[in-house]
Amino acid sequence: MLIPHDTRIALDTVVDLLNTAPDDDPAHGTADGLADVGALYDFVRSHDISGVGDLGARDLRAVHDVRTRFAEVFAAPAARVAADLINQLVAAAGTTPQLTDHDGYDWHVHYFAPGASVADHLAADCGMALAFMVVAGEQERLRRCEAPDCGRAFVDLSRNRSRRYCDSRTCGNRLHVAAYRARRREAAG
Repeated sequence: MLIPHDTRIALDTVVDLLNTAPDDDPAHGTADGLADVGALYDFVRSHDISGVGDLGARDLRAVHDVRTRFAEVFAAPAARVAADLINQLVAAAGTTPQLTDHDGYDWHVHYFAPGASVADHLAADCGMALAFMVVAGEQERLRRCEAPDCGRAFVDLSRNRSRRYCDSRTCGNRLHVAAYRARRREAAG
């Protein structure tokens, strides 16, 4: 599957945004990775989100709302449901497609309006990246880790759509080792 560079960056951003959400299961104890405005500034910086000015509590709440809506897209049972959710997100962001070649990147499309809030920026650019996946018939690549104690989001870009874990070296390996040990215990009687 050929994914343009800017779409790939937006998909990585939406995955990272989803993975900042606190875990609903208290046993995992995962805290909110965007608990305050400082964490939002860090997220913006680490993802090179351009055109973002001062951030405040309203921005943080709006980004939390966008994060929740993206989670709904990842959980959508069908392309039509995902498409409706994405359409709502992108429309609410006031999408204004424009070509740009800033910061050493070749020509690419920004979907957010100039001066847009960080939430609208994320909703528009990341929403369009998710739209690309639905249009390509690849919505099933938007996944959650199958490890019972994880559930992190990821985009399965494997050739045969077979990836099951957010990271095969951690979640996948941990489960494979546990299964191996269980088989050995069972065989030992």
